[in-house]
Amino acid sequence: MKRIVMAVTMLVLVAVPTAAQAQEIKFIADTITVQAEGKFEADPDLATLSFHIASQEKELKRAYDAAARSMQKIVVLAERNGLRKEEISTGALTVVPFYEGDRKKRARSFLVSADVVLRVKDFSRIGELIDGSIQDEIADFRALAYSLADEEAAKERAVAQAMRLAVGRASVALEQKGQKLGTLRYASVDVKQVAGVARLYSVDGLQMWDAAAFAAKGKELATPSAAGYPTTAQPEKIRVAATVQCAFQIQ
Repeated sequence: MKRIVMAVTMLVLVAVPTAAQAQEIKFIADTITVQAEGKFEADPDLATLSFHIASQEKELKRAYDAAARSMQKIVVLAERNGLRKEEISTGALTVVPFYEGDRKKRARSFLVSADVVLRVKDFSRIGELIDGSIQDEIADFRALAYSLADEEAAKERAVAQAMRLAVGRASVALEQKGQKLGTLRYASVDVKQVAGVARLYSVDGLQMWDAAAFAAKGKELATPSAAGYPTTAQPEKIRVAATVQCAFQIQ
């Protein structure tokens, strides 16, 4: 009896995909597929400054205290330039001991380090923050990057434009045959940032900048300070692109 029941069940399962395939063919025949791309462009309104703090001494306490003082100084510098607590991110101080050959022996020195990230909205403060930290030997400047404070809103606007274009194109195409656009049956969305902004990098005290990040129009984007670090930068516009592919029912 069990074998008979199983055989009947298999016949029913095989019949279901056949019906589904028939519906899929009808669905494709009654729809129009269109693809469109939307773009949104805006000036960046957020700058992210990255610093690295490090102190190496023979005694752990001296290295730790020096690193902690440097971190406190850069926090005070940031607050003096109008940054709020939530715009100042200080990483935990990490300790790395250095040994002379055998690890069973006493460490010859200790390296205490941490990263500090500042999120700056007033771009006029960038130069003072970089110069202040470098000239006072508070920290090593590592990177400056520009972005949008609300990136999701920019992506949504690009998607909205792409969708409007898709609906408009599909409507115009159907009007040529006296048909009307129906409900949306399927949609796929792909969002990407198609253009970056100026970025400055400094590694181990060496100033670097990458050509792709700085404007290709030959503009001077950075002015070195007395310490050899850029104090100002003119960011490019941020461009976000969204591609949508839609399938609409034809009325």
